[in-house]
Amino acid sequence: MAPTTDEQEEFLLSCRYGDLDDVKQFILQFGVAAAAEIRDDNGNTPLHMLCGNGHADVLDYLLPIVPPTLLSVRNSAQSTPLHWAALNSHLDVVKKLVQFPGGPGIDLIDIKNAAGRSPLGEAELAGWDEGAQWLVQMMKLDVDGDVKEGEGDDTNDGEDLSLPAEGVEIEIEDADGQMAKMRIGGEP
Repeated sequence: MAPTTDEQEEFLLSCRYGDLDDVKQFILQFGVAAAAEIRDDNGNTPLHMLCGNGHADVLDYLLPIVPPTLLSVRNSAQSTPLHWAALNSHLDVVKKLVQFPGGPGIDLIDIKNAAGRSPLGEAELAGWDEGAQWLVQMMKLDVDGDVKEGEGDDTNDGEDLSLPAEGVEIEIEDADGQMAKMRIGGEP
């Protein structure tokens, strides 16, 4: 039996508020496929709700059982769950999304929403330097800002990486095509 509209809304609220017991109960009753299909009126998935609110415990439960494609689903504003986690400064959640085996990985960092911002851009806009630095490290940028394809220690989970003492300067393109420079780490 499929969940009713009310049951679907309750599930989204359980994800939003981090009620792991209710999330587990919904999965037991209706299955993972039903949970993965649920969207609110703005196209938000259960992952949008829990990632935007920093519920790493619920994410730990759902990530291994939902389709990995759910990590890159966009809402009506074209934002992914990673955009929401970055906007709200949830580093643990950001790391779990990017590092999830079998998921899109660092490709999630490049997805732009309708405002033309990537999750890195959202972190920078929110003034969240720690998250922006981590996202830059995951992108494997060198000091000149060039992507080093295939370089870096792939066995490192990103926990202990550090920026060069002089920092990293990157450019972010906004929705209008204008370039903005951003310096992460080091002295201004």
